[in-house]
Amino acid sequence: MFNVVVVGADDSPTARRAIEAAAEIVRMSGGVLHLVTAFEIKTQSDSSLPSEFRNLGTDGEAEAALQSLSFVAKNLGVDPVLHLVAGDPSAAIVATADKVNADLIVVGNRGMKGARRVLGSVPNSVAHGANCSVAVIDTTE
Repeated sequence: MFNVVVVGADDSPTARRAIEAAAEIVRMSGGVLHLVTAFEIKTQSDSSLPSEFRNLGTDGEAEAALQSLSFVAKNLGVDPVLHLVAGDPSAAIVATADKVNADLIVVGNRGMKGARRVLGSVPNSVAHGANCSVAVIDTTE
């Protein structure tokens, strides 16, 4: 049923759980996994922001994280197609899903509770912007 699956991830433990879930779905369906990491080039560092509100700061950092994240799926027997996208993570995930005609987007539930839920979160934005099914995986620690 889900032949083309997109998973968005940064370099966090909760994102790794979302990748594991997406890889399991792809293994069962025999489909293709697309792994998306977004980044914004920063002109100056704002260390006053909590880390969960900051994207990876350069394409080099993001590329290294993406390569590292690919091994999460590879260790489960899935060789993902990698997408490094500049810009907002939610928009990058949805745009990639549209580009590859995804049947399913998998995201973790980080940010779905508390203030971030009210302020907006990647899972919430993806769920509202997606043109395909979205699975929000419980990645709480």
